[in-house]
Order: sequence, then structure tokens, then C-alpha cells
Amino acid sequence: MPGRYYKSLRKKQLLLAFFFITTPTLLMVLFIYYPLVFGIKISFYQYDIVGESLYIGLKNYIDLFHDPLFWNAFKNSLLYLLVVPPLQLVSILLAVLLDRAIKGRNLFRTFIFLPVVTPITIAAITWQWMYREKGFINFLLHSLHIIDEPIAFLSDPKVALFAIMFVTMWKGFGYYMVIYLAGLQSIPRELIEAARVDGAKPSQVFFKVTIPLLKPYILFCSTMSSIAALNVFGEIYAMTKGGPVHATETMGIFIYNRAFEYLQFGYSNAAAVLFSFVVIAFSLLNFYLFREGGLKSYYA
Repeated sequence: MPGRYYKSLRKKQLLLAFFFITTPTLLMVLFIYYPLVFGIKISFYQYDIVGESLYIGLKNYIDLFHDPLFWNAFKNSLLYLLVVPPLQLVSILLAVLLDRAIKGRNLFRTFIFLPVVTPITIAAITWQWMYREKGFINFLLHSLHIIDEPIAFLSDPKVALFAIMFVTMWKGFGYYMVIYLAGLQSIPRELIEAARVDGAKPSQVFFKVTIPLLKPYILFCSTMSSIAALNVFGEIYAMTKGGPVHATETMGIFIYNRAFEYLQFGYSNAAAVLFSFVVIAFSLLNFYLFREGGLKSYYA
């Protein structure tokens, strides 16, 4: 009897394990791998969602290389990577500051994290109002005698993309700060105390002990923020929709417009496939820079 009972229990456990393995696998195949393969396939077609699709080989890819709007969007996406270094630097500094036992620490943490959970639509409307020519930011800059004429933050092609970059950083500080806080709290305090006992200055403790031990967290945050910057969509679509005159049109907006405004599904998928290689390349670059022994000169 006991043997039969344990055999039945083991069978149920195996069935349960099989269920938990196959269910997410099927969901990934259905919602990730199949769309990925299908997207690559239709990039070789002049795809018609209701009619007959025509196989055109590499024509979509060739046309992309001759499309100035594609290169403009590609340039804007690469330019958007400028948000990554200040975003990571400020997040680390905020984490170091709020890791200390200061009065009101939890309140400050909540305040900084609040933009992360703010819906992008609400954030976009708020910043659109603040960026208006008679909005709060122009009023503040004029009151401080920094500017004489209001700045057209969202209608000036030279300024609009950078204005949206600041919104991205504003929304991202809290998210990465929480990750760095977790990293700081995982560092053994004995190491920091030992460095102080040996006569290390606060700056030396930070650069020689804290930063090297945070390297896995910096790798994760840098990779995730690079991917997010290259694939940025929500902020731009909600605030400018890629305008003025394509000045804020990144690859995400370019792909969306070609697919859902011009119904060029094959063309948009070809752009997505090409840009995927760029995203993968930057991810690998982050892994290379922050690998074990990487950036050695920074800590030498």
C-alpha cells in the first residue's frame, strides 16, 4: 500500500511539473516565437492583411536603405541613447543618498518612485502643459532671467527630442534607484568598514568598493535602459507623435506609422528586423563592457 501511494503521489507531481513547464512554453511559442518568425517572414512580402500578399524578396530591405525617413528615425533612436549615462549616474547617486539613515528617507523614496507608476498618458499631458510657451518651465526660466523669449520645447525641431528625453529620465530614475538600492543593501558592510579603517576616503570607498560590487546591477540597468531607449515609443507618441517634421520620430514611431497608418506591414517588419540587430548589438556591448574584468581601467 505505501509503495502504491508513493507511486501515485510521484505521478501527480510529475503531471504538475509537466503542466507548469508546458504552459509557459506554449504561451511563449504563441505570443513570442510565432509572431517573431511570422514578422521575419512577411518582411519579404508586400503584405496585404485582407488580400493576397506578394513575395518581393529583399525589396523592402533595399527600399529601407534608400529611405531618408528610415535613416532619420535610426539616427534619432541612437541619439536617444544619450539618456542612459545620466539616468544611471543619477539613479546610483540617489540610491547611495537614500541608503543612508536620513530623516524622511521612506518619503523621499516614495516621491522619487512615483513617476514610475504614473501612467504615460497622464505624464505626457502634464509635461505638455509644463512645456507650453506659457507653461511652468518657461515661466520659471523667465523669472530667473535665464531666457528672454519662451522656448518652444515641443515645436522646435532642435529641442523637441531632448525635451522628451528628460521625461524619459524623470520616469526612469525611481525604477533604477530601487534596483541599485537592492544592490547596495547586498554589499557586506564589513567590506566598507574595513576600507574606512584602512584610511580610505569616502570617494575612494565609493569608486573602489561600492561601484565594483555594483557591477552586476549596473550591467542589468544599463542593458535594460539601453533597450528601453532604443525602443522608446509611449512618451513620443503621447507628446508629439514623431513631430515636428519627423524631429522626434524614432524607430518605434517609424515602424508603427508604416504599419498602422500606411498599412505597409512588410516594410515595417523589415525595419523592425534590421533594428532588432542594433538592439542586440548594444545589449552585447553592455555585456562586454561590464563583463568580469571589463572596465578594469576605471577601478585600477
